[in-house]
Amino acid sequence: MMNSSSANEVRATLYRGWRPRILIADDHILIAEACKNVLEPEFQVVGIVADGRRLVELETELEPDVVILDISMPELNGLDAGEQIKRRKPGTKLIYLTVACGEDVAAEALRRGASGYVLKHGELEELRVAVRRALRGESYVSSLLDGDQVSMYLRTGAKHRRAKELTARQAEILQLMAEGKRTKEIANILGVAYGTVLWHKSRTMDTLRIKTRAGLIDYAVRHHSILGESN
Repeated sequence: MMNSSSANEVRATLYRGWRPRILIADDHILIAEACKNVLEPEFQVVGIVADGRRLVELETELEPDVVILDISMPELNGLDAGEQIKRRKPGTKLIYLTVACGEDVAAEALRRGASGYVLKHGELEELRVAVRRALRGESYVSSLLDGDQVSMYLRTGAKHRRAKELTARQAEILQLMAEGKRTKEIANILGVAYGTVLWHKSRTMDTLRIKTRAGLIDYAVRHHSILGESN
């Protein structure tokens, strides 16, 4: 429940005619629309996008104050997309709305610059709370997660297992492979040479100790969301 000072801040903002701009990224349109309905009219939802790569592009065009995004998305997972956004525009607030309920994943999101981490099977009211806190420069982690565990991962610097194994480019290529993209398509999507994709595939196979291309594709499918979580 919003306290009186927070309510006054929101009312004052609305009175001045300015509402914080929010961009939503989720490949499930019903969830994205539900988020939009919950957040308006307190905030201005400026767009909805269904994949991580388009999110990065649209964020530059629309310049939202807050981006609400899922972890598992086509083309580019939410953690890597969010990291790219924060690198380009540090002031943009990121709030993850996801089914990925591990405390280590939440800590990884916060480590990469997220202001909030909300679970989809929780109350949508949490999303409004997370946005308000983010705009005040605060952070919010779902009450369904163990806050002490999240803090422990942050304090010790422990990273999710994927972050230890693969580079960001290798993770991108694996995700696109899992989505059925061929090497030439991957090269076009990433804007790199065909041979560059082959080189990254080879390095990935060495890192993961996988001997065959079929084995690499199998690994990519089993780790479709890159983090080892499924949506």
